[in-house]
Amino acid sequence: MQYAADGGGAGGFTPILMIALLFGVMYFMMIRPQQKRRREAESMQANLSAGDEVVTIGGLYGTVTGVEDDSVLLEVAPGVQTRYARPAIARVVTPAERPVEATPEETDSVKD
Repeated sequence: MQYAADGGGAGGFTPILMIALLFGVMYFMMIRPQQKRRREAESMQANLSAGDEVVTIGGLYGTVTGVEDDSVLLEVAPGVQTRYARPAIARVVTPAERPVEATPEETDSVKD
C-alpha cells in the first residue's frame, strides 16, 4: 500500500510533460515552416514588377505588364492581357532585369 501512495505523485506530471513536448514538436515541424513560406510568398508578391515572368496558382505562365494595388496584369500571349489578384501568383520564373543602384562610395570613385 505504501508504494502506491508514493509513486502516484510523479505519474501525474509525465502526461503533462508529454503533451507539452508534443506541442513543441508540432510548432517547430509544422507551424513555423508554414509561417516562413507564407512570409516569403507575401514578399514575392509585393515585389512583383513589370517584366517578371510568373506562374499562377492555376499553372498559367505569363509576363507581368502592369502592377496595381491588389492586382497584376499578365500578358499570356502576344497582345492578350489578363488581370489576376496578387495572391494568385505562385512564383516568379524569371525576374525582370532591374538597374543596379550605385552606392555613394562607388559614385565618388567614378568622379575621380
